[in-house]
Amino acid sequence: MARLYVLLFLVQIALAVLALISCLSAEEGAIRGLPRIAWVLIILFFPLVGSIAWFLAGRQRPAAGPGAPRSAPGGPRRPLAPDDDPEFLDSLAERTRRQDAELFRRWEEDLRRREDDLRRREGDPPREEKRPEV
Repeated sequence: MARLYVLLFLVQIALAVLALISCLSAEEGAIRGLPRIAWVLIILFFPLVGSIAWFLAGRQRPAAGPGAPRSAPGGPRRPLAPDDDPEFLDSLAERTRRQDAELFRRWEEDLRRREDDLRRREGDPPREEKRPEV
């Protein structure tokens, strides 16, 4: 019987901690009914009842699914995660293309320099014609 009481006590504490974290990290517009400080005090002084009350009445319900928008269509637009933002992904792709082109250009210059050095050592004149760019 004592184990059951200890288990119920730990569940109550865990629920209170989760409710406190949820309350303290909720945006100001997502808190319903009472101000944030009142919810924190209710959760601290009445852990079981306050936690249940917070989850049922104090916070707004989450959106319908993981892909659902978090703000109203006419409301402020929330920032997207970097891997969901098409502008950010395009900028990464463009930066990668520029870096690849620069690296390729440097490799070609190095290869030309090495070829010219080898020709000079062998006594052949270095190439003077323009090589086509790829």
